[in-house]
Amino acid sequence: MLNELALFNISNSCFFSNYLPILIFIVISFILVVGLLTASYTITPQLPYTNKVKQYECGFDSISDSRKLFNIKFYLVAIIFVIFDVEIAFLYPWALVVKEITLAGFWSAIIFIAVLVLGFVYELKKGVLEWY
Repeated sequence: MLNELALFNISNSCFFSNYLPILIFIVISFILVVGLLTASYTITPQLPYTNKVKQYECGFDSISDSRKLFNIKFYLVAIIFVIFDVEIAFLYPWALVVKEITLAGFWSAIIFIAVLVLGFVYELKKGVLEWY
């Protein structure tokens, strides 16, 4: 019975000693974060003025009417992003099985990429990405 208790105490102390570096890391990280936040708050001057406190979002003042019309360029850029984001979502699985794909799968991927490249060239010709 005494041997079992001694073995239990040894295993517990060994168990906690394995996690001691992690505990020290967490404590030091917490002290460092609190110290840096306190230092930045006390060192920097607290000078609020209207332009600093003013809300600003997406290039427009957010205080104006919420039904204000946006420039169509914002919508076009969002649509282009969605199209090319979906393209990447389709190309990832294809890239994973590229060695096992048949000739028909290869040409279908090439046609898919060609259609996207043609669409991108069309967007460049129309001046969708020009902001001035």
